[in-house]
Amino acid sequence: MSEMSYLSVIERYHEYGEHIRELLASIATGIVSKRLCEDESALSEAIVSIVEHYPFVDHIYLLDKNGQQLTPILKKNGKPFKKGHGVGTDRSQRPYYKKALKHNENDVSISKPYFSNIGQHLCVSAVTRCCDDDSVFVVVDIDLREIIEFLMGDSLRGRFHPLFKVIYSLIAIGLFTVVGVLLFFAFREIMDMFGGLGSRESIYLKPFSVIIFLTLALAIFDLGKTTIEEEVLMHKDIFRHSSTRRTITRFIAAILIAVSIEALLLMFKSALGNGENIQAAVWMMFSAVGLLVGLGIYVYLGARAESFLRNTYGMESHRKDD
Repeated sequence: MSEMSYLSVIERYHEYGEHIRELLASIATGIVSKRLCEDESALSEAIVSIVEHYPFVDHIYLLDKNGQQLTPILKKNGKPFKKGHGVGTDRSQRPYYKKALKHNENDVSISKPYFSNIGQHLCVSAVTRCCDDDSVFVVVDIDLREIIEFLMGDSLRGRFHPLFKVIYSLIAIGLFTVVGVLLFFAFREIMDMFGGLGSRESIYLKPFSVIIFLTLALAIFDLGKTTIEEEVLMHKDIFRHSSTRRTITRFIAAILIAVSIEALLLMFKSALGNGENIQAAVWMMFSAVGLLVGLGIYVYLGARAESFLRNTYGMESHRKDD
């Protein structure tokens, strides 16, 4: 679950649930054969063959009419688990088995998402009767996150996700290094100010230099902190508008604070000096106001668009469930 959070997986399931059920039904129907129910080695061959084409398939096993496990639960490589979940395990109380009992002979029963105590992830099970044998059920378990990535064409990005985290971490470390350098110069200016070094006019201007260093350090630190939180520590669903909007808002907010403080500093310096920087200060303040207005419009329109999309998908999911 490193690429998608549980909440994102559930949301995507409600969005693509119909496609997931159709794909699972076709897989379960395609593997059912008389040999599968009679030869245990056929089960191992089936899962190895299926995983080559559908990497999200986790397990395949058989149940009898009483919900007792007839075969070992096989891993993706076709080998059984070493401990637990072996032949004879009682699965008669599992929701997917109870649901399968109510279906006709050729129907495929698809469970709702649940947390698998075998694979320790969210999964969905497809259950169907084994050919002409009404007393044997074939169960196919799939990793819900992986099938969503498969349907969305997002599997390849997941492989590069650890590399992206490393690169973002290195960038953040570089930003924090710059923050350290700025803090060093800021405190050196403070020491020079208290030491009375330089002319009287330069001593009056040193507080502004200190504030400039500290302001830049604050803005860059916030930028590095945002990078670490958004791209390394927190889960970020790039397909959700709110996730992208949150990142952009935090980056623009850091820039907005830095520009506003610099504009105020220029105004103060102009008030103490000859006023030659007052025009630049005014334009910087206008820029800050423009950034603030643009950010407000972006956040408002983004929230409205996401609300519209959620309502649309919610209505479609409600119709499908009905």
